[in-house]
Amino acid sequence: MNLIWLDDFLVLAETGNFSRAADERHLTQPAFSRRIRSLEEWLGTDLFDRSVQPARLTEAGEWLRGAAQELLAQVARLPGEARTVAEAHSSTLRLASTHALSFTFLPRWLRGLEARADVGRIQLDSDVLARCESLLQQGKVHLVLSHSHAEARGALDAAGYASTQVGSDELIPVAATDAKGRARHRLTDAGAKPVPLMDYSEASGLGRILRAVRGEALAALPTQVVFTAHLASVLRTMVLDGRGLAWLPRTLIAEDLLSGTLVEAAAPEWRIPLEIRLYRDDITLGRAAESFWREACEGAVR
Repeated sequence: MNLIWLDDFLVLAETGNFSRAADERHLTQPAFSRRIRSLEEWLGTDLFDRSVQPARLTEAGEWLRGAAQELLAQVARLPGEARTVAEAHSSTLRLASTHALSFTFLPRWLRGLEARADVGRIQLDSDVLARCESLLQQGKVHLVLSHSHAEARGALDAAGYASTQVGSDELIPVAATDAKGRARHRLTDAGAKPVPLMDYSEASGLGRILRAVRGEALAALPTQVVFTAHLASVLRTMVLDGRGLAWLPRTLIAEDLLSGTLVEAAAPEWRIPLEIRLYRDDITLGRAAESFWREACEGAVR
């Protein structure tokens, strides 16, 4: 018996019309009719009363409709159940992290966790926030590490994914220095010459936070976006080259600020405090991921 026959049967049971059902299944009517007949021959009974239009289910057909729906639902669950069994014994943690945190916060944070417990093998996917969110929603990773802000809730927050704060950060408006050690570009009042901005693309999680928290205030100032990119590291390079001003995470530019190659280019109220959060699904993650989550929660920011 071919499971495809059950899909054919359910479509015909719904429509009662062989021609329409064949069209929905992308088959010629003779080919579709042969598949229905093959199912009936395998079961040893007629499933449809073909003497009326539309065709009606026989008693055996009525029974099979419920049985077929249940069977196909069970088959559809098999891949997920198989993955759950495999994950329960997996020793590998699949973690997705935004690019900015992958290069800065993540290595130091992992060292802290490893000092308390054996975190095991980690497989990292580093990408923009939207892609990281999608990986968790599709069940392709166990956990997601990203920046967060209460005024810029992301897809994982909106969907109710559990999370814990594991660190903090700050978006700071910075620019390269001139010969006197002052910011080459600085936010000024309306009426002044437009300040060149290095901005984040729509796919950037940091950009989403910046627009939500400071977008309206920025619109009232003379600024001009001259460059956009997904990655904070790319914007940092352009700012160091003196091309404009950008909001960059402190974790990324801490050494630049200490050395004086970058300086704050606006009043302190333009800073944006950030949380660094670890997200997980509510399903059982498996031994390695559950252990990692427990360690992360024990060391979480209170």
